[in-house]
Amino acid sequence: MLVSALGFALMAACVKLVSLRGIPLLEIVAARSLVSLVISYVDVRRKGLSPWGSHRVLLAARGGIGALALICVYYAVTTLPLAEATLLQYMHPVFTALLGLLFLKESIQLSTIVCILLSIIGLIVMVDPGTFASTTAVLPWFNVSIALLGAFGSAVAYVLVRRLSPLEDASVIIFYFPLIALPLSVMLLGNEFVMPDAGSLLLLLLVGIFTQVGQLGLTHAMRWETAGKAAAYSYVQVIFAVALGWAVFGETPLLWTWVGGALIISGALLNLVRR
Repeated sequence: MLVSALGFALMAACVKLVSLRGIPLLEIVAARSLVSLVISYVDVRRKGLSPWGSHRVLLAARGGIGALALICVYYAVTTLPLAEATLLQYMHPVFTALLGLLFLKESIQLSTIVCILLSIIGLIVMVDPGTFASTTAVLPWFNVSIALLGAFGSAVAYVLVRRLSPLEDASVIIFYFPLIALPLSVMLLGNEFVMPDAGSLLLLLLVGIFTQVGQLGLTHAMRWETAGKAAAYSYVQVIFAVALGWAVFGETPLLWTWVGGALIISGALLNLVRR
């Protein structure tokens, strides 16, 4: 899980670095999807599976929603400080719990309610501390809203994955994500393609590689440890994001980020421990 968290943090840093070199957001998504598509296809064929699966509507929905969520996440990474963009992604347990209640008929425990309340308070403290103290908003609400859309999209994708898991092989579910994301991002990119130089090309490749490192670390961790314990370690990504933001981009999180982030992570960890 530590390797996974580091992989995802490095992926986000590479996304931010390559965007600063003038590569459009959708081109970054397309490059990442291309690398993932090749690796995922090889994995599906290695298992001797049909890449198309049996429940294609659900698979396509998971891929499409995941692709839109990824675009929102990358937008947040490129327009917000790395630590704040990473913390906002950890709002997804709130959305996942509510979607699970509505569509999977899962009950919400008291610890989950506490998690939701702490996460919402933490979000307000981090973005608009003036609600609780005499200070002004420190993060632009539009950018934060896009980040929250990314977290919501991730939650919808998680619910679809849970619905598909008993029906399809995990490799097929993973394959559909870049299968939808690649043509969608290319179509939305239009004629804004920018020919990357050698440095940008390397960073684009690293975005895909670090994504796979994160996914592989996560997969192996889930194989050897319970999901709750493994997921708890994923929050180390925030520490990596803070360190990379400071070392690479000169970003220093404000006091409100520390307070709000602590509330969000505390709520999520409480929910994991109690479950």
